[in-house]
Amino acid sequence: MFERFTKGARAVVTGAVAVAEREGASAVTEEHLLLALLDAEDTRAALALRALGATERRASLEAALAAARRRGGLSTVEVDALADLGIDVARIVARVEETHGPGALTAGSDGRPRGSKRRSFTRESKKVLEQSLRVCLGRREKEIGDEHLLLALTARPGVVSEALADHGVTYTAVERALDRPRG
Repeated sequence: MFERFTKGARAVVTGAVAVAEREGASAVTEEHLLLALLDAEDTRAALALRALGATERRASLEAALAAARRRGGLSTVEVDALADLGIDVARIVARVEETHGPGALTAGSDGRPRGSKRRSFTRESKKVLEQSLRVCLGRREKEIGDEHLLLALTARPGVVSEALADHGVTYTAVERALDRPRG
């Protein structure tokens, strides 16, 4: 599949690995793919993100992702569903952090020590890469570009797509931004 990736898409994947390394993460996540997309310049995805105002709101996006990480990766939909069952996630997070320290729920769950040399991709980030191929084929395009990675991130349920949607970056909005004439 990677032979179908454009130079820009490959740069996003290697950029995601670099982001994970900088953060000392044990694996490359969907969040790392998004952050690498936000770092991209002069690519189709970068232009779409800029047109949708996401690059200007990067700090807000990162704060939303950090808040989800602090909740152990739960989306607000999941938090709301738990609240309907009488479970107060904020209270649980506060108690866990009181006992185990700030950010206790943000540690990786794969058992590998943080800072390990080799960065594998999480199951979810691999699914984003697979979804990018489906998106590419669905758009009847031959190469997988970084725009397909962005569309895949918006199409998959979870914290990253939720944070993007909260900032106006939905599948439909990205498609519209990509289909606009350049110039």
